[in-house]
Order: sequence, then structure tokens, then C-alpha cells
Amino acid sequence: VQLQACGGGLVQAGGSLRLSCVASGNMFSIHAMGWYRQVPGKERELVATLTSDGRDNYADAVKGRFTVSRDNAKNTVYLQMDSLKPEDTAVYYCNAFLRTFWNGPYNHYWGQGTLVTVSS
Repeated sequence: VQLQACGGGLVQAGGSLRLSCVASGNMFSIHAMGWYRQVPGKERELVATLTSDGRDNYADAVKGRFTVSRDNAKNTVYLQMDSLKPEDTAVYYCNAFLRTFWNGPYNHYWGQGTLVTVSS
């Protein structure tokens, strides 16, 4: 399973960015896809996730500013980030929680990370 993320970059505070991530490979069933982020010296933290049946979950810090969406047919997850703040600066990682065969366990898979830098 491979997750390829793109869309990071440098943006001024108050601006917007859109991240996207495509999952490919041997996937039987995807339960959820989403985004996490990490800054140096801190643990990776949840940003937003979205299950295949439409249930979303957001970190308090991004509620009302970020929107997670999916195209299930394309195994793609998006993160629309609006009203960005300098504290949103981090490496953003795409995540998929899936199983690779019909009765197998669900596992987390990660993309390579994409850097988002918000200048003040």
C-alpha cells in the first residue's frame, strides 16, 4: 500500500492550502482516511479523519478552519485548510486505516509527509 500526498507549501497567515493524498496498492477495504501533523520535538497529532460512511473527526485546534473530504472511488482524501495560522506549521502526514484482505486486521498506513509553512 502506498500513500502519495501533495499540496504543501508556504503561505501567509490567513491564507489557504489544499492537501491531497492518493492511496494505491493492495487494499481490500478502507475504513478511514485522514491527516495528522508533526512538528520537531513533538508527537504526531491528529488533524482530521473521515470514515467511509461519512463520520468526521477534527482536532479542536482546526475545527471551523479545516475541512476533510474524500473521493472513495479514487481512494483519495483531501484537506482544505483555510484561515491558516503560524501554529499550523508542521509536516502533514496522510493516513489510511485499512485492511488488505477480507478477514485481515485493519492497520494504519502512512504517506511520506508534506511540509506546510505558515508565515506571520
